Amino acid sequence: MNSVGQSGSGRYRWFTTEVALLIAIALVVSFTALADNKHTYYKRPGPSLQLVAYRASTLGILALGVSVVIIAGGIDLSGGSTIAFSATVCASVYTLLAPNELPLGASAGLLPVGAAIFASLLAGILIGNLHTWLITAIRLPPFIATLATLVGLRSLAHALCEYVNELKGRSGSKLYVNDGFFYYLRDNVWVPVTVFLVLALFTWFVLRRTVLGRHFYALGGNEQATRLSGIRTENLKWAAYCFSAFTGGLAAIFYLADVSSVDPITLARGYELNAIAAAVVGGCSLAGGVGTVSGTVLGVIFLRVVIDAVAKIIKTNSDVWEGFIVGSVVVLAVTLTQIRQLLANGGQLFAGLRGLCAIPTLALTSGIVAMITLGTRTGLIVGGATLLLLVGVKIAEVRSVFARTPRN
Repeated sequence: MNSVGQSGSGRYRWFTTEVALLIAIALVVSFTALADNKHTYYKRPGPSLQLVAYRASTLGILALGVSVVIIAGGIDLSGGSTIAFSATVCASVYTLLAPNELPLGASAGLLPVGAAIFASLLAGILIGNLHTWLITAIRLPPFIATLATLVGLRSLAHALCEYVNELKGRSGSKLYVNDGFFYYLRDNVWVPVTVFLVLALFTWFVLRRTVLGRHFYALGGNEQATRLSGIRTENLKWAAYCFSAFTGGLAAIFYLADVSSVDPITLARGYELNAIAAAVVGGCSLAGGVGTVSGTVLGVIFLRVVIDAVAKIIKTNSDVWEGFIVGSVVVLAVTLTQIRQLLANGGQLFAGLRGLCAIPTLALTSGIVAMITLGTRTGLIVGGATLLLLVGVKIAEVRSVFARTPRN
């Protein structure tokens, strides 16, 4: 069992995924500081750090749960919808128990706030239990089971919002939580950061120091062998999926505090992919059995600084490019890891006809992106240069193959 997965070998053994991520984070922050024409990192370092810390903590809470599922050989696509549904349950309970009118900044008290938070966490656990039932009893593949809740939970949350508003004599599909306690969570970054770090420490302890953690790795590495060795794999899946959904319910509290309202259609949309991306960038293998908490934590920080860099460098319509850049970064990070293993085994990047066809595709993509962002002329130059570079790599690979071929 290799929990690191992408560790180097020989004299490069120190160059682990964590070291690579630390270097990548430093490079992204340095590049952002130079490329941002407002120099936000220089002039306002405090607010920038607080924003990244808050967003990284809330995403990190979800990513820790997703990582455990991936290590156990599963997948959870419902993270964003779990957050939206749990936040809706939290806001619904609060709306029904709290007074209709509160002075600005006041709290409704322990009962409404405590019951709302408990309901959010309970909703998360129940979603995880539903996932486990669909996977172990109905025998649905994890991809299908969590894809169904990815779609269904938002619709159910939308209907719940309308129902609660009708009970209160209102209309609309949003719920608002203007409570002093949630304002406190929003304005004090140390709270979500502390919760994230404590949860990371707990997850690390479970994975590295308990029998349950070793069984998670064994389940992800070989489920059949784990079952034949007498381990009850259904119970392991229940623990993994309930923990993942619980982290969604926990993250929902901070997302709700951040925006003070719930719109189930848009709240945390796409965050399930960001959480999976952070785990994969941090070294978790989608094949299961590989991954670390430290890698996931650094993967979350790396992803957040990349997203923050996109917003700071591309001033207008940065959200248009966010998905493309995050997706490209994830593919690049995983590809670099695979390249290292590929080269170590004597493989080729552009082997065969499929590899040859990939060269113009990559060149065309880079050219189009450069053309849209930097102009037509620059796009043609970048596309042409990429094509020449990749053709050169292909020629070098072909010559290397001929050099290794035995001659009669």
